[in-house]
Amino acid sequence: MELLFETDLPNLYYRGKVRDTYDLGDSLLLIATDRISAFDSVLPCGIPDKGMVLNQLSAFWFEKTAHLVPNHLIAVVDDAQWLNNTYGEKVCSGYYSFPGGYLSGAAWAEYQEKGTVSGVTFPNGLVESEKLPEPIFTPTTKADSGHDEPITLGEMKRLLGEEQAAELMEKTMRIFRYAHDYALERGIIIADTKMEFGLVNDRVLLIDELLTPDSSRFWDASQYQAGRSQSSFDKQPVRDWLIQAGWDKEPPAPMLPEDVIAQTTERYREAYRRLTGKEL
Repeated sequence: MELLFETDLPNLYYRGKVRDTYDLGDSLLLIATDRISAFDSVLPCGIPDKGMVLNQLSAFWFEKTAHLVPNHLIAVVDDAQWLNNTYGEKVCSGYYSFPGGYLSGAAWAEYQEKGTVSGVTFPNGLVESEKLPEPIFTPTTKADSGHDEPITLGEMKRLLGEEQAAELMEKTMRIFRYAHDYALERGIIIADTKMEFGLVNDRVLLIDELLTPDSSRFWDASQYQAGRSQSSFDKQPVRDWLIQAGWDKEPPAPMLPEDVIAQTTERYREAYRRLTGKEL
């Protein structure tokens, strides 16, 4: 479940950089806030409507992909008093998967250094942002503290067993291909994304958030050109401003100017408009 706003409900289960989770007894409440982080630090200002975009876009994708993979979502609510403890199930979170179809970010950095992507050797001569012959799959474990740890496919199979590991990979790539094709028709390239899966009674569920500007790299298809970095529908203006301002990436982070906040809000809203065909 998810909310559109921040609140001080009892039974805080976990507070992340940008989202809060509350224990409702037999279900969990996920609140998407307007908080924003960059370079592992939470900024002192929020981005108006960011939490609403993450909330509503996740709900949109969970509904749209439910025929492909079961997920954790019970309902989306905007009134905490509506909640009760008479339904739902807790999810034991286990693994992140990172599907990607383009050579960008950490994949591009690895390829430049080693000629590999996720440990797999790729042909010479590929350029930044180039579309890969086939999407790649990179799993990690979910850490309770600190950074999540990348694991190999072999390690994932040893941890989950051959059958469950194969199921997780198949579900990940099924959603990625479906979402990529859907978004491309609406002018957005999903270059890569992050999905989180949990286990309930040995049943694999898609959980957390799904295909949002925070968990994905969304590019404007009309401006796409391999061989360079791409303009993306996310917090790119925030990162750019912080770098140009000379911040040393050590907390506390500086306050953003109003124009950067407004630009970032508009990027989030535009991603929502294009993908859903609706105004927020």
